[in-house]
Amino acid sequence: MTTTQPSTRLHHPPRPAAHPASAGADVVTLTGVRRTYGARRGLGLGKAAGGFEAVRGVDLTIRRGEVYALLGTNGAGKTSTVELIEGLGAPSAGTIRVFGLDPIADRARVRPRTGVVLQESGFPATLTVREVARMWAGTLTDPRAIDNMLADVDLAGRAGTAVQSLSGGEKRRLDVGLGILGRPELLVLDEPTTGLDPESRRRIWHLIEGMVAHGTTVLLTTHYLEEAERLADRIAIMHAGRIVTEGTLDDIVAGTPASITFRRPDRLDPATLDLPGASVTVGDLVSIETRTLQATLARVLAWAGDETLPGLTATPASLESVFLAIASGGVR
Repeated sequence: MTTTQPSTRLHHPPRPAAHPASAGADVVTLTGVRRTYGARRGLGLGKAAGGFEAVRGVDLTIRRGEVYALLGTNGAGKTSTVELIEGLGAPSAGTIRVFGLDPIADRARVRPRTGVVLQESGFPATLTVREVARMWAGTLTDPRAIDNMLADVDLAGRAGTAVQSLSGGEKRRLDVGLGILGRPELLVLDEPTTGLDPESRRRIWHLIEGMVAHGTTVLLTTHYLEEAERLADRIAIMHAGRIVTEGTLDDIVAGTPASITFRRPDRLDPATLDLPGASVTVGDLVSIETRTLQATLARVLAWAGDETLPGLTATPASLESVFLAIASGGVR
């Protein structure tokens, strides 16, 4: 079956650069940001004051026109960090600037330039798609044409349909459509494709790519590592309230070894393997970690000669391997 993807050509591009003073500047900057919950007054911050410090000195920069993916292990502080950027809470320490402004003190100037897509929208189920869009447009200072937005998210044919009758993918596309209705310069997407089928997920990916092509900056949080690999220009991984690693995908995986494994052959002694710079663990399974996968694999195959290496696998370093290492405590 052949499916068509929505065009990445937006019917109405995002707001042009109406703020020349900030053109080319960083869109979001966090410096030494901390967020503590439940601290008792007069005793300072952190555990000593009976509170929980969810964000522990985060520094990050999101550049204009890029997709920045913020990943996190369980309880990493990712949600708290995003809420601070959205202006939903004040940091306990440090500074946050969005478009060079304080997202709380300067909310009236920051909010019209920002679109936010939460994990769940909670719109009235009995309203139609068009009614929800009209309601949302009424909260915006400069909304796009509703029909154009619905066409961009492939919902033009569902405008008269009640929200409760939409599929999961259609509801999520509506969420994203409402997020871009104000033509934001910064679009915050909080788990935009969670629970969606692969086709719906890819439709949203195409939409995001179209927004970025027209100059929108995107802050993306996701549990899908493939999504971060596909969309992000730069990736940060949080653990225990801190950013552990940040950079392009190549930057992040560069410090993580690749692996080669095979079951121990009957007629070869793994102790005779000569693999400079590699770490070899021998048991019933021979496991090799190396930062030079191709050269190491070539040596392994030359060593084996005509002998078959049962279950031979060679796995390059990946975002998943880095993420799992961080989650297990192997913080670099």
